[in-house]
Amino acid sequence: MYLNCHTYYSLRYGTFSELDLLELAKDNGMSCLVLTDINNTSACLNFIRQSKKHDIKPVIGIDFRNGAKQQFVGIAKNNDGFTELNGFLSYHLEHKITIPDKAPKLLNSFIIYPFEQVLELEIDAFEDYEFIGISTAEIRKLRFSKLKELKNKLVILQTVTIRNKRDFNAHRLLRAIDNNCLLSKLPKSEECKQDEKMLPKADLELAFADFPHIIDNTVNVMSQCEIHFNFGNERQSQNLKLYTNSAENDLKLLKQLCEEGLPKRYKNPTAKVHERLQRELDTIEDLNFVSFFLINHDIVSYAKSQGYFHVGRGSGANSIVAYIIRITDVDPIELDLYFERFINPFRASPPDFDIDFSWKDREDMTNYIFRRFKNTALLATYNTFKYRAVVRELGKVFGLPKEEIDKLSKRNVPQNQLDDVAQLVLKYGQLIDGFPNYVSVHSAGILILDAAVHEYSATFMPPKGFPTVQFDMIIADDVGVFKFDILGQRGLAKIKDALDIIAENRPELPPIDIHDLETFKTDKKINNLLKSGGAIGAYYVESPAMRGLMTKLQTQDYLGLVAASSIIRPGVSGSGMKEEFIKRHRFPERRKDAHPILLEIMPDTYGVMVYQEDVMKVASQFADLTLGEADVLRRGMSGKFRSRKEFEAVEQKFISNCKKKGYTEDLIFEVWNQIKSFAGYAFAKGHSASYAVESYQSLFLKCYFPIEFMVAVLNNGGGFYSAEHYIHEAKMQGATIELPCINTSDHPNRVEGTAIYLGFGYLRNLEKLVTQRFLSERQLNGPYASLEDFIDRVTISIEQLTILVRIGCFRFTKKSKTQLLWHAIFKLNATKDNNKQPKLFKPKHKHFELPELATNAVENAFDELELLGFPICGYFELIDEQISHDITAKQMCEHVKKEVIMFGNLVNTRHNKTSQGKLMRLSTFVDKQGHYFDAVHFTDTVHQYPIHGLGVYKCLGFITEKFGFCSMIISKSRKVKVLENPRVA
Repeated sequence: MYLNCHTYYSLRYGTFSELDLLELAKDNGMSCLVLTDINNTSACLNFIRQSKKHDIKPVIGIDFRNGAKQQFVGIAKNNDGFTELNGFLSYHLEHKITIPDKAPKLLNSFIIYPFEQVLELEIDAFEDYEFIGISTAEIRKLRFSKLKELKNKLVILQTVTIRNKRDFNAHRLLRAIDNNCLLSKLPKSEECKQDEKMLPKADLELAFADFPHIIDNTVNVMSQCEIHFNFGNERQSQNLKLYTNSAENDLKLLKQLCEEGLPKRYKNPTAKVHERLQRELDTIEDLNFVSFFLINHDIVSYAKSQGYFHVGRGSGANSIVAYIIRITDVDPIELDLYFERFINPFRASPPDFDIDFSWKDREDMTNYIFRRFKNTALLATYNTFKYRAVVRELGKVFGLPKEEIDKLSKRNVPQNQLDDVAQLVLKYGQLIDGFPNYVSVHSAGILILDAAVHEYSATFMPPKGFPTVQFDMIIADDVGVFKFDILGQRGLAKIKDALDIIAENRPELPPIDIHDLETFKTDKKINNLLKSGGAIGAYYVESPAMRGLMTKLQTQDYLGLVAASSIIRPGVSGSGMKEEFIKRHRFPERRKDAHPILLEIMPDTYGVMVYQEDVMKVASQFADLTLGEADVLRRGMSGKFRSRKEFEAVEQKFISNCKKKGYTEDLIFEVWNQIKSFAGYAFAKGHSASYAVESYQSLFLKCYFPIEFMVAVLNNGGGFYSAEHYIHEAKMQGATIELPCINTSDHPNRVEGTAIYLGFGYLRNLEKLVTQRFLSERQLNGPYASLEDFIDRVTISIEQLTILVRIGCFRFTKKSKTQLLWHAIFKLNATKDNNKQPKLFKPKHKHFELPELATNAVENAFDELELLGFPICGYFELIDEQISHDITAKQMCEHVKKEVIMFGNLVNTRHNKTSQGKLMRLSTFVDKQGHYFDAVHFTDTVHQYPIHGLGVYKCLGFITEKFGFCSMIISKSRKVKVLENPRVA
């Protein structure tokens, strides 16, 4: 009876979820319900999926509106009708066109025009599929309207948007946010009516008792509608089923690719390789995943044809087929990767292939996929109203000043100090907390479907410029729409750029084979970087936590790095198994502490669960669960399904089976708690191995070409640390750092020998157009001979020229910056010529004799601080305090358990929580010699001795040591005063 129901996916309008809507319908005695969100289909598939549980027949459609004004409601008779409606909406969303007053002819849909719209447009002729909708409030108007004569065209259109006064308040807040206006200024036309509620079935029938034909028409419309999708265990893959023209040819092509690739990967393949390959091919064929592999192979083949680097990650990295046809570079035989984690007969979804490309190449890769495959779209994700967004939006709605909104959003105002308006913001913020705010684009997911995308969803066009569906990855997986993950990362760009820089800076060297991983893995110099914590700049392994872990583990080989990549994850770390793994790795006698069965199952990790595969092995071999049940655990850990009931059922069976096998309760729950701690964090071993492959490529470059590599890191936006720190690291590797030079530098950094010329891109206030102008002029007509020559050739304001002079861009003239600034002012004011066309004769410049105007190093450093954000000399050169009675990072292990003083230039700092949930701070510093040390402010000092930005800190504390890795527990700390700026003084 309800043909127009909204959920909160009627964005910034609706007030409850699709599950709440079904509950509401059940409570009001409804057996059939039509979901019609406003210009949105996000909730449709899950509404259909969940309706069975509520014993309600689902019907879906779209409420077509321009802003808040309802044009008409479209209701799908069947799946074809849903496709029609999605296509119509998508056209208008993608082209940003307003919805017309009249609907087009749709063969498989009903169109309901609201009563007021029909009166306004004076519509008097209707197609068979068109109707007039009447709400309970409009019945009295109908009695006096000529439309009452159109008995066969009248249906109930009682819109459902709210349930109660609370929902109406939430709705008004959402509308004010959407209209970017004060709540008091929100026009009534932007609100829903307060009677847009669901009445009990009997009350609705009573309201239309005088018009029984309207009830009959409504029931008749709903009875003609039938929509169906398969979900869960009944689903089938909706991805592109055939890569070629038949399944037979697909399989033939995949086998051919394996035959061609096998000798390139394995010079002398063993029986184990052949057996594994055949077993995988058989399973891939049985589960109809052949096209999935061929599509991924197609994507990486295009990348190789363009010279793009890629890394294949995810569970697909466990596959020998993927390794042989070069989707991945991880050898599953070498790493003993668990086949069943990659794919098993109980798995309905294809394996994950997270394919990383350089951030510079990703857009072209996405373009290629959309050109190459027909039914393609990006996957969506929902940005929800979280605390800060709620406070900011409602703060504006209630008229709070920006300063108060900022304070409130940071949660640093005590409750008893909040004024009435601020308390209203927090009170009403709870009404919309967690609501979807807008539909965005998934970070990586691309859909390549067998049927038209609009069979499943409408699409919109985000700034990325590719059609994007309106549902997320969870419902996509539920319905059998499996994404291809195409990601962009900077690590690959660093490798590619480093190779280009090496070729330019050292042309005498032969080309580097960056894919010679077997050599890299066994190189002692490279492995020494790992165990000594020298991996700054290397993808994934450069963070303080990772470098500290590898120092504790004394990681010095590929397998050790694979393990470290997974151990660092919160699941292993939080369960306490990281510490246990380190102990068993460093001290072999500790391995006997492992339970014999667990040690037998996981000998490589000493009986400690580290990877997702370990969970599956333990579930299968320790608790006798089937592979299908083990896969439930795997999916439960990844957080990719909605209901926890399935997971809880497996938990009960796990415990029950273990008790039957005679294990003690302590052992059972110790193992189960380890499994649960993995939730949402565990890596597949192949995934960790893929990270390790890329890390080794970066480490090779860092080891043998450190200066060129650090420039590539800087030119790609750095990584875990700031640009200032990577410049420091380059200096530690032997580079000399040159400030931007007008004749040598470019927009990015560049290398000449061992000198790194900083790029103009670091100059904060230098306009890009100005940079492009003088670089283009230099490229066309050669270097600048002098400041006067520059002024003659380039149109530039005195403000922009001052930036170039103050940073030292004209130091080749051998004149001081102060002299150059005086000349710049005189000459720019003298010429007042904005036309910089090439002149036949060079203009004559007047020369002024200026007194000696010297500058000093401290003034230069303050110029650098202002213009670059950091001084090239480092902060130790600027402190106004004598360093004494301190130790350096290299001396820490000589002072374990002693209280010492250390001076450190702050590199990185972050807050963390102790196991009791209390706040602590973890910081990384470099000492006066340029070496790293880590320090921690625990709860008793974290607030008393705060960190106030970059600079040198004097730290008093105790040195602790764990597995050979030393750090400081800070008792007191303070920022050291810097010298005064001579110009200010």
